[in-house]
This record gives sequence, C-alpha cells and structure tokens, in this order.
Amino acid sequence: MANAGGSAPNILVVEGRFYEGIADEMFKGAHAELTRQGATVERVTVPGALEIPAAIHMAIRSLDFFAGRSRFDGYVALGCVIRGETTHYDYVCGESARKLQDLACQYVLALGYGIITCENEEQAWERARVERKNKGGDAAQACLRMLELKQHFHLYPR
Repeated sequence: MANAGGSAPNILVVEGRFYEGIADEMFKGAHAELTRQGATVERVTVPGALEIPAAIHMAIRSLDFFAGRSRFDGYVALGCVIRGETTHYDYVCGESARKLQDLACQYVLALGYGIITCENEEQAWERARVERKNKGGDAAQACLRMLELKQHFHLYPR
C-alpha cells in the first residue's frame, strides 16, 4: 500500500512492555505483517497498556516539519493486560481502550488495536504467538485496512 505520494506508509507501533516476552512476540507478528504489506515501521515502547494512548497522542503532535503533517500514517497499539486480584485490571483495560478510541475518532487515525486482555498468561501467549492467533499481526492488518478506508474517503494522506 502506498500513499498518494507513492511512498510507503509509515506506521508507528507503540508497545506496552509490562509483559516483555508477550510484547516481543506481538511486535514480531505486527512487524512481519506491516513489512509484508510494504509499510515502514517505527517502534516505541512504554511501561504498560495505560501509557499507550499518551504515547500515540505525543506522536500525533510531533509533526513532520517539511511535510507539514503527522510523521505517521497509522498507529498500532500493542500490549497485554492480565487479570489480577484487584479491580486494577478493569480500569487499565477500559481506560486504555476508551482513550485509544477517542484519539482515533478525534484525529481520524488509522489505528490497529492490539491490546490483549485475558485471565491468565496462558491465554495471553495463545493470542500473542505468531503461529497461533497472532494478535500483533491482526492489529497491523486493522491499521492498514483503516488506511485504505481513509483513502476511500479522501482523508489520506493528510
């Protein structure tokens, strides 16, 4: 997929690192899908899922000085939240998802949501592994599909 200028879309992957092994596996799937589709990839890491929306918001505000627009054409949010013994899980899941959706709607973002929310580490690995459910790859595909939709509505590049 190329943007109207003929160059490959530049995708920012923001990765919550609270569960490092799971994060690495999800990035592996996302990176493989994005590069397979011809996108360039920049990766930044944050401590956990709750920090992902703030990092994407920072990226939105960081303009490409010469192009006069955002440095990134799309965003992929990767992370994992595993239920614990307190209600903290509910807040992290709900707030990170809500804020990402708010950003996507407010800024018309092509956003792939790849934050796994599950009961235990076994479920997380089942969803993260590239050879299993590959949720990192799924999030990358969603981002690229939303870029296509933005093109359909003449909103990309912007």
